[in-house]
Amino acid sequence: MEKTRKSIPLLLALIPFLIMIVAMTFVIIVFKGDPHIPILLGAVAAGVIAWLHGYSWKELEGYIYKGITKVLPAVVILFMVGLIISAWIGGGIVTTMIYYGLKIITPSFFLAAMLIICAGVTVMIGSSWSTIGTIGVAGMGIGISMGLPPAMIVGAIVSGAFFGDKMSPLSDTTILASGIAGSTLSQHIKHMLYTTVPAFVIALVVYIIMGVKFAGNAIDEHSIQSVMSSLQENFVISPWLLLIPLAIIMLVFLKMPALPALTVGVVLGFVVEITVQGGEISEAVKVLQSGFSIESGNEIVDQLLNQGGLEAMLYTVSLAMVAMIFGGLMESTGMLHVIVQQILKIARTARSLCATTVVSSFFTNVITAEQYISIIIPGRMYSQAYKDKNLHPKNLSRALEDGGTITSPMVPWSTDAIFVLNTLGVSAWAYAPYAVLNYSVPIISIIFSLVGFSVVYQNRNESREPSGSEKMKENQQEEGDIKEKLSKY
Repeated sequence: MEKTRKSIPLLLALIPFLIMIVAMTFVIIVFKGDPHIPILLGAVAAGVIAWLHGYSWKELEGYIYKGITKVLPAVVILFMVGLIISAWIGGGIVTTMIYYGLKIITPSFFLAAMLIICAGVTVMIGSSWSTIGTIGVAGMGIGISMGLPPAMIVGAIVSGAFFGDKMSPLSDTTILASGIAGSTLSQHIKHMLYTTVPAFVIALVVYIIMGVKFAGNAIDEHSIQSVMSSLQENFVISPWLLLIPLAIIMLVFLKMPALPALTVGVVLGFVVEITVQGGEISEAVKVLQSGFSIESGNEIVDQLLNQGGLEAMLYTVSLAMVAMIFGGLMESTGMLHVIVQQILKIARTARSLCATTVVSSFFTNVITAEQYISIIIPGRMYSQAYKDKNLHPKNLSRALEDGGTITSPMVPWSTDAIFVLNTLGVSAWAYAPYAVLNYSVPIISIIFSLVGFSVVYQNRNESREPSGSEKMKENQQEEGDIKEKLSKY
């Protein structure tokens, strides 16, 4: 048992990260591969270093299993999300939502409309990639025909899609962040409103102003009508179907646990697919397993609808498990602790800790090029520090998404940015200045954290903003830290 207490120096603790970063650079950017193997290489490096410092292989195996178990609750919900997406597509719920959403597009408010539509669709289905690959593709064709710059169009699409990715109770990142931090799904989503809604309003105003000069341009009605006609030909479209996703979102906000709420959504979608859409039970069951599939004759519609199912979640599940193998080893062997202690020297107060988490999640995106890792690794790194400062877990879960989920498409070599480039043909270097919501959220989050606004403490009598005297003490402590650092020079 003595072996488990053997400390690992900072420089050696950083080696697994460096190996993972180098491997990520080649596999993702050069070879266009997936992040799984680079993460495993980092885990192998962590295991070897720990073994050389006295840890037994049996202990290391235990740490791996311990890490994986921490992500299992999120895995169960992720499977439910795969089921609900396929059930809602088969039931015509998603198609109804898109049909009525496309009706509100007008030339003068095209950018604002794309922000709203992409946000609404992603909130409903929980997948930014699905929205970008469908509504985004349609929006690009329409916007370009109106004479709008492609980078501007993509900026609005990305802003809307990742608003939904961040705020949807069905989003894997939303579920993952709340699970890693230890907050409930409803607590997490409500707490994100403080930073995300102001950013959404700012983006909406900016897009309205930007779109004014394009008000006189003509819109290609044919592109919209083609999609809407295809949806009508293959599905029963009814506004009543929108009550199902609204009901599920209300259940989540009314604090019903995510698992039973999602189960209700799957059952309702399954029933509607059989009763309203006239599908067969046998086919509806296959859809839940393998996802929905259709050949409508319209390429955009096919891209939208051919997705979902239990099997579609296996990529995300495998990535989460691989990341937690790495995280479990780094955490249990004390290597994360060594790194965190160095970081916490500049984040000693609750306010600075929240701001530091946002920045750390962003830089994890820059380093690892993967949205999920930017949530998992900082989440495990800072979990204990939030407990020590008596901060509510929802502060951590919000900071992870404010710095991780929302900034991922801003990193040109990230998997999200590469997907956008391959799908819409515009690089992050070009659309990033127009992705207003994506850079507004982390800025707002950092400012709110530093001033103490919406920083919530764990105990009921401390669930408030720090008082004036407390803020003064925090300022004095931060000033003392700065003076201590300056004295070294």
